Amino acid sequence: MKKICLLVLVILFSVVHVSAQLNKSETKSRARILFIFDASYSMYGRWQTGTKMDIAKKMLTNFLDSLRIDENIEIGLRVYGHQSRVPPQDCNDTKLEVPIAKNNISAIKRKLKIIEPKGTTPIARSLEAAGDDFSPCDNCRNIIILITDGIEECNGDPCAVSAALQKKGIILKPFIIGIGENFANKFECVGRYFDATNEASFKTVLNIVVSQALNSTTAQVNLLDNQHRASETNVNVTFYDNFNGRISYDFIHTLNSAGFPDTLLIDPLPEYTVVAHTLPPVSNDSVKIIPGKHNVIPISAPQGYLVVKMKGGSAGNLNIQYLVKQFQKPEIINVQNINQKEKYILGLYDIEVLTLPRIKINEIQIMQSHTTTVEIPQPGQVTFNLNSIGYGGIYLEESNKLELVYNFKENITKESLLLQPGNYRAVYRAKTASETKFSVEKQFKIESGQSININMY
Repeated sequence: MKKICLLVLVILFSVVHVSAQLNKSETKSRARILFIFDASYSMYGRWQTGTKMDIAKKMLTNFLDSLRIDENIEIGLRVYGHQSRVPPQDCNDTKLEVPIAKNNISAIKRKLKIIEPKGTTPIARSLEAAGDDFSPCDNCRNIIILITDGIEECNGDPCAVSAALQKKGIILKPFIIGIGENFANKFECVGRYFDATNEASFKTVLNIVVSQALNSTTAQVNLLDNQHRASETNVNVTFYDNFNGRISYDFIHTLNSAGFPDTLLIDPLPEYTVVAHTLPPVSNDSVKIIPGKHNVIPISAPQGYLVVKMKGGSAGNLNIQYLVKQFQKPEIINVQNINQKEKYILGLYDIEVLTLPRIKINEIQIMQSHTTTVEIPQPGQVTFNLNSIGYGGIYLEESNKLELVYNFKENITKESLLLQPGNYRAVYRAKTASETKFSVEKQFKIESGQSININMY
């Protein structure tokens, strides 16, 4: 049974002494721990040096005193199987005996003394009820530790109940301490299972627990360049809890004064997906944190720069933008301004500049720490004068084919446009004209920096 206490210590010290925030944050989260204690009739069974119930009560009682030193801990006790005897089977036999609060260790000890095993094992119902045992709190970490010698006996689904509570953000992944028989395969979907098959090995493992308790769990994110050096930085990084999808941490990656990635304090309980919001994003999808250690999380994020400029001068106040896509992929990963330099993950890209007409350039290569510069022609300006409102448009003429570039607005008689160099045709018919023969067609050529006027009559 010493192993039970050991496992409780391992769990509690790993969850209580980790503040779980960025190293620059001063707000310490509050740990709220609810013990769900099995008092079903089977706890009368012999185990090592006594009954399961007597040993479990004794070890948990002795352990509780070690929690008095931490002011950020609140503890509660829920018990099942202790109110109604079997037979008959009472599947509602679960009760919050000591509500979660500070300074209630003595109350829990008194309650443990008088509890006697009587009934059945309603684990699912107890977990479901435990969801209401935690009052709303913005900066709390709600932890359930289930101590049991058996499995669900009331046809409930502990796995589904646990999953629902975690997805709602009510609790973290529960811990289950199995007394005697190994039920790992039954509880792995409920939470983290610890097998307490005997009372041995307490002293050795306790030293490990104390060592972990004295050391916070930390992590650093290494954003690796193409030489596997942790040189990339200044990127937004997000940690997602893999179970419920919630955002756990969100920060701008920083290299410290020594050139190393900054360190953060981290909650070791969840498994994370860590996303670096580069262009496009890169991630490490199954990050498991080792409690009490410094964890290094590598993400391959080699980057270079892309900038589009205009030949022969500045784009001035043209506000031209372009779409950036990965090579031969349809998804737009960024909308970038001309003359603005931005980082991209190494590889090939296609761009589409939102000029008239649009300019498409494919297979642009981004290299490590290198700036790839793409130049586009300077536009020319054309002003169209219409004798009345009407219908029509502008077409790019290439290889004896016409490509629509722009439709005239139907409610104005004068328009000025910036067009890329090339040969064009403009076609127009007044709204009042009732025959096709009144259509007007004009051919014209645009050169960079040129301004021309065209009368469509």
